[in-house]
Amino acid sequence: MSVSPTHDEPAVTPGAWLALAFAVVFFSGIASGDSWYGIFDFTTLNGAFGRVVSGVQLNDGTLTTSTISFRGVGGHGAMDGFLFALGLIPAVMFALGMINVLEHYGALRAARRLLTPLLRPLLGLPGHTGLALIGSLQSTDVGASLTRNLAEQGEISEDERDVFAMFQFSAGAMLTNFFGSGAVLFALVAADGSVVVPASIGSCIAVMFIMKIVGANMMRLCLLTRRGKTATPPVTRKES
Repeated sequence: MSVSPTHDEPAVTPGAWLALAFAVVFFSGIASGDSWYGIFDFTTLNGAFGRVVSGVQLNDGTLTTSTISFRGVGGHGAMDGFLFALGLIPAVMFALGMINVLEHYGALRAARRLLTPLLRPLLGLPGHTGLALIGSLQSTDVGASLTRNLAEQGEISEDERDVFAMFQFSAGAMLTNFFGSGAVLFALVAADGSVVVPASIGSCIAVMFIMKIVGANMMRLCLLTRRGKTATPPVTRKES
């Protein structure tokens, strides 16, 4: 049974809710890994560039090789920046293509209907930023490209764009970076057998996410303060 539309907005059909559910799984990293369900994960399908041989060593009669990325090492300046940007193109194109497909099936309408009551009081953002928010937790490139797309289409205002950028800037790609490099700290054990990091993974994720919200609301406060200071006071005329 479809949800009745509000104003001139099309109805949110069951297919739209299904598309939204797929988008959440696809961009959140829930299905990441080497198992078969990795086909439903953005990072897994995005893949990686091949590596090139950088050196050959002969150790105890065994020939071994070392590899590096196509960017090489020691690059700098505009040329290295060009190669860095070139490496971002596939992820950005893939993300925008998937968002256009999901938008066609109503995922953004469903996100707007579901997330606006939550994101408005929490971050001051409309619900259709939900997919970009979820994507930014896994990839900074996805979050940035989707946010720019929303801003260029007029879906979010300049202030909302700044607040959303602040949310993403703090602990960027939180899930990917934390589980890819930070989670190893929880396996460290001191010489006396005690755990080096006396905290759980869940508590650390909660702290990062809460502070992202705090940072976004600090930006909201700064924007409100600036608007109050730059507001033009009413002109009063003196009576002759």
